[in-house]
Amino acid sequence: MAILLATDFGAAELALWSELLQTELPAETLVSDRMDCDPGVIDIAIVANPPPGALSCLPNLRLIQSLWAGVDTLLRDPTLPAGVPIARMVDPAMNQAMAQTALWAVLSLQRDFFTYAAQQRAMQWLPHPQRRADEVSVAVLGLGQMGQAAARRLAGNGYRVSGWSTREVAVPDVATGSGEAALARVLGDASIVVNLLPLTPATTGLFDRTRFAQMRRGAGFVNLARGAQVVDADLLAALDSGQLRHAVLDVFHSEPLPAGHRFWTHPQVTLLPHVAAQTDPRSAAPIAASNVHALREGRALQHLVDRRRGY
Repeated sequence: MAILLATDFGAAELALWSELLQTELPAETLVSDRMDCDPGVIDIAIVANPPPGALSCLPNLRLIQSLWAGVDTLLRDPTLPAGVPIARMVDPAMNQAMAQTALWAVLSLQRDFFTYAAQQRAMQWLPHPQRRADEVSVAVLGLGQMGQAAARRLAGNGYRVSGWSTREVAVPDVATGSGEAALARVLGDASIVVNLLPLTPATTGLFDRTRFAQMRRGAGFVNLARGAQVVDADLLAALDSGQLRHAVLDVFHSEPLPAGHRFWTHPQVTLLPHVAAQTDPRSAAPIAASNVHALREGRALQHLVDRRRGY
């Protein structure tokens, strides 16, 4: 049998992943072009943004292992084989990278570092009152692996952290809730809102004028999840009106962000090019390989996706 590596990687990145995966799976045959072998011998696909249709017509496919934490793009492919288990990437290194980014964003909002950066460009010397971390309430929306890591890191740095998720989740030192009433309460209580929710039909367009109006006036907004969860025009209106003080955005509807988009030049927006928590091949390749070994040995697969929930 063979493993198909179906990705949108360039040649150098594909070569790196192939080398690392082959090291972890020395007995396996890896192919990066399904035309290089009989489709019937492919029983596992390791994927990262595979082209639409790349996984169709593989009659013996038994596992789809994603190299990404989010699988929303993969699930939107109408040719995705039904009934084949899908596993997403859950990498402790990625969780910690996301927690670091969340801490950087919250700390920068708390201590006015984005404001000071703008003042430097304008050659202004203007100190601002310094808030303590325990005076800042932070809401983390989405309490999966990354959300929990971020919430714990923020709480460990002295912030008053609350968390919200679609299902009730307990996190040490974090007040958690679920449901519509709890979401409105969490948003209204927070000085800073950090979004780490998965992209599902329920969360698409979640952050619109209604949600922004529920937030405390002058709050900060940090989106590290998916761009499709935000209505861009409503976010810009909330920033322009002062309802929101500043937004830190790592993800967008279209990536790269189009050159003419107002986010590029808005004085109250800080941008990242979708780098809050990148997959590190050095740690992710062994994790992907572990599920291959589990399948071969008849053991339970890890981090399986519930297609109905979308994550």
